[in-house]
Amino acid sequence: MEPYYQDDLVTLYHGDCREVSAWLEAEVLITDPPYGRGWRQGEVKSTGSTKGHARNVASMTGIANDTDTAARDAALTAWGDDRPAVVFGDLMLPPPASTRLVCVYRKPVDAGLRGAMNGIRRDCEAIYLMGKGWRSGIGGRSSLFVSAASLVGSPNGVVAKAGGHPHTKPQDVMQELLMQTVGVIADPFSGSGSTLVAAKAMGRCAIGVEVDERYCEMAARRLAQETLFGGVA
Repeated sequence: MEPYYQDDLVTLYHGDCREVSAWLEAEVLITDPPYGRGWRQGEVKSTGSTKGHARNVASMTGIANDTDTAARDAALTAWGDDRPAVVFGDLMLPPPASTRLVCVYRKPVDAGLRGAMNGIRRDCEAIYLMGKGWRSGIGGRSSLFVSAASLVGSPNGVVAKAGGHPHTKPQDVMQELLMQTVGVIADPFSGSGSTLVAAKAMGRCAIGVEVDERYCEMAARRLAQETLFGGVA
């Protein structure tokens, strides 16, 4: 398969990671897969215009392969337990097999407004450290990962807007996770490319796969922009 995007550090393929095998050649897995919760964006009140209605329909579009954890589990099975993996997930679901440590990603300040219960936001996600290759010891940094980014005036906020995907992760969090690993990075659920962009900014090689072409295009634009300006947008 020809890459959808390629440069000196990053290769991105458009396709289903269960059918594209190039990412399995990497040394560490860092990915934000479909969580299996059937996520859909809540409907925003219509402006009353046809154009506004079209925007509302688009905003409710779900995430590919998110009806269950089959895609995630197939990718983790293909990856195996002998290499390290960093995998985002939903704290409402059990951790995948071979999880060694459950960390928490705390979203920026205004995240998780929709679906809040009793005034408590849904603003945390799991980060599973899985497989082999992790150093054991005493002490270290907190297992809570927090972004310096802030969300202002929108449930989607600047983080999602910058990445173009409803579950975009901030670059500082992704770079902090990448710093815990060494070697070529695999991201079989690349989305709009946050892992790939963070890897490239750090001079790391990465191989990504994304099933949805609209997000492949977003990732390619972000990676090309990083090359053009020599930094992460």
